[in-house]
Amino acid sequence: MLLDARPGAARRPDLDRSVPAVLLKLGSYPLHHGGLGVVRTLGRCGVDVYAVTEGRFTPAAVSRHLAGRLTWPTTGAEDPSELAEGLHAIARTIGRRAVLVPTDDESAVAVAELGDELADDFLFPRCADPGLPRRLASKEGLHEVCVRHGVPTPAAVVPTSLAEVEEYAAHGTFPVVVKSRAPFERHRRPSVRSSTVVREPDELRALARDWNDSDPSVILQEYLPRESSEDWVVHAYASPTEDPVLFTGVKLRSWPPHAGITTAGRARWNPELAELATRLFTATGFHGIADLDVRRDLRDGRYKLVDFNPRVGAQFRLFEDAAGIDVVRAQHLSLTGRPVPRAPFPEGRAFVVEDFDYVARVAYRGDRTDGPAPAGRSPLAEHAWFALDDPLPVVPMVLGRARPVLSRVARRVTG
Repeated sequence: MLLDARPGAARRPDLDRSVPAVLLKLGSYPLHHGGLGVVRTLGRCGVDVYAVTEGRFTPAAVSRHLAGRLTWPTTGAEDPSELAEGLHAIARTIGRRAVLVPTDDESAVAVAELGDELADDFLFPRCADPGLPRRLASKEGLHEVCVRHGVPTPAAVVPTSLAEVEEYAAHGTFPVVVKSRAPFERHRRPSVRSSTVVREPDELRALARDWNDSDPSVILQEYLPRESSEDWVVHAYASPTEDPVLFTGVKLRSWPPHAGITTAGRARWNPELAELATRLFTATGFHGIADLDVRRDLRDGRYKLVDFNPRVGAQFRLFEDAAGIDVVRAQHLSLTGRPVPRAPFPEGRAFVVEDFDYVARVAYRGDRTDGPAPAGRSPLAEHAWFALDDPLPVVPMVLGRARPVLSRVARRVTG
């Protein structure tokens, strides 16, 4: 049952403490607040959390809620057999069957497709179609899924050659959003590193100079003007046996502005958006944690699905209900055979990513950023990095952000 939006006092659910969890990542991105959030939310419930980290001095590695650090250098471009071997080694180190929590599309896709090979060592959601997470994470695949199931999504063109890119430059509509067709393969075939708004034909032509002629590996997506749209997020855990645990909220600011990760958000119940997400999960047979970006186009009033990440989103801690449930705790309960309690929605709860939101506030200066957020002050705000019960992760975060600046200063002084 989808729950109505009423505030309540949160508590910590009774998770199975005998079943540890593994925070899984592929590639190197040490300053990741979503991974730290996973360590904290399960560790606070008494679950042993082990994390794949880049070293001893990363935010997740120094968290007091971390039970163990796992060193496994990866690039995200490994063969499936190599990934399976690495995961089996992790399982032997832990010595117990553990819940897997991927924090990037690469690892979520790999776990889904390895499937049976990992089942004896780990607990993780299974889709009837192991290829579904890859299809949903792909911009091209998601567009096809939306069209097939009648889910609104921005119009898109998928060029298969540079000639077709030139055809769009000559006759297409601008601005246009350029995205990597398969962002989880960005380590193998990078085209664009992140969503890029291209405002004129010559800008698109310049961007295309580095693309593969036979396969540009990009999607050209309709631009929804920020002055006539609203940014929403959906975080959910879709179980094969129960109704989804589902939260909806408003993205107030992001970095890069209007196109990147959420730096400030508010929880707001949206039954229309919740119904849309539930219908999509049912139609596709998706099971697991999902992070959806949705833009409401005020010109036609429709909610248009922009991104579907088949794994935990970095800002998932925006949502924790009165029973202490967020999507990571819901997954652990479900996979260990425990019921997931239902409770009032955390209406108005806020989440802030301190480091990025400082610069985002400057970029958004003069813009209205409250959008459709709940009126009044937030009854509770959670910070991505600082926590009273776990203050140390702030230190490597600050040093990590300061290092590039200090390096540039040092080069100027010595130069």
